[in-house]
Amino acid sequence: MRHRVMVLGAGYAGAAGAGVLARRLHSDDVDITVVNSSPHFVERMRLHQVAAGRDTRSRELAEMFAGTGIRLRVARVTSVDADRRSVSVDSGSGTEELGYDTLLYALGSTVGHGGVPGAAEHTLHVADREAASRVRDRLRELNGTGRVLFVGGNLTGIETATEVAQAHPGLRVTLATSGELGGWLGDQARSRTLAAFERLGVTVRENSAVTRVERGRATTDTGETLHADMIVWAAGFAVHPIAAHGGLAVNERGRMIVDEGMRSVSHPEVYAAGDSVLAVGDNGLPLPMSCASAGFTRMRATAAIIADLTGHRSWPTPLGYLGNCVSLGRDNAIYQGVDKQARAKASSLRGRGVAFFKRCVISTVAWTMGHPTYGLPVRRLRLTATVRPAGAVAD
Repeated sequence: MRHRVMVLGAGYAGAAGAGVLARRLHSDDVDITVVNSSPHFVERMRLHQVAAGRDTRSRELAEMFAGTGIRLRVARVTSVDADRRSVSVDSGSGTEELGYDTLLYALGSTVGHGGVPGAAEHTLHVADREAASRVRDRLRELNGTGRVLFVGGNLTGIETATEVAQAHPGLRVTLATSGELGGWLGDQARSRTLAAFERLGVTVRENSAVTRVERGRATTDTGETLHADMIVWAAGFAVHPIAAHGGLAVNERGRMIVDEGMRSVSHPEVYAAGDSVLAVGDNGLPLPMSCASAGFTRMRATAAIIADLTGHRSWPTPLGYLGNCVSLGRDNAIYQGVDKQARAKASSLRGRGVAFFKRCVISTVAWTMGHPTYGLPVRRLRLTATVRPAGAVAD
């Protein structure tokens, strides 16, 4: 019987991970199945553009995986039983149980409301394409006028607020954040960000944590009431609780605890990549939830899977955090690099050139995700006679 490899999630980590495994492992030895709740691949780096009303291409996973040997199951993962090596899924016509021998867990993250009363009921978000599309539709209903409040002053809030303000100049846009806007940025990059907000007419409420949300208004810890026709929550992400409920070792936020090869420390036949994993970087600090981290952890996880199944080891991918490229509207952006301790460097890159660079990065990533196996064939590795449940990280 073929070794059953299952990949949960088809985002930047899961789709690319499945493609690498299909390209490197011999098709006579493995069955690779990808389970994803949507038939589409979501370019999460462009969801702020979707929210603002820009047209973005929707990629079909079936087309991406055509001819690769990867089986796609469009279904929602409802639970994982790590002890029994099984996954329960719901495709809309009932629940089904699927078995696996090796699991790559890449379910990613979704919006995190932080327990703020009313936030889940009375706000929209941009953590997935459907949610971003709801923001777009609501903006169309407002017809270029009205008040929009963004909650959260980090990457998602900054990019979405500036994109929406530029696309809909008649709106009165406000952003409220518990700390400073872009507080992690260096002085140069933060000044550029504040200038962009001023130029686009976005009002900023710093050091104003939203503590309660009701229909049409939000209350801050300063006692201020912010009225809005639409509130968009961008104050954090949370991972799905499926790993924790499935018996896998997780931290207090539900992120899977792994070794250097992205193997679960409690169930070594389970590997994790993307936002779902608590990956410790080469500097000893946890990698942030980001698309860049998804790439690094995916490369580590797939290399470890290949090593454990075939005995073929490759040089380990560094686990680093280099910084952020942040859009400030269509033709403006900043790149903030960080030092080895993930602290912002004093200098930064700013302006149209950085915006062009980010568009190139997004286009390159989109092409890569659209061709997850790069057209196959490469050297296919055969599984060893006795597949080890765990081993040393590829090195």
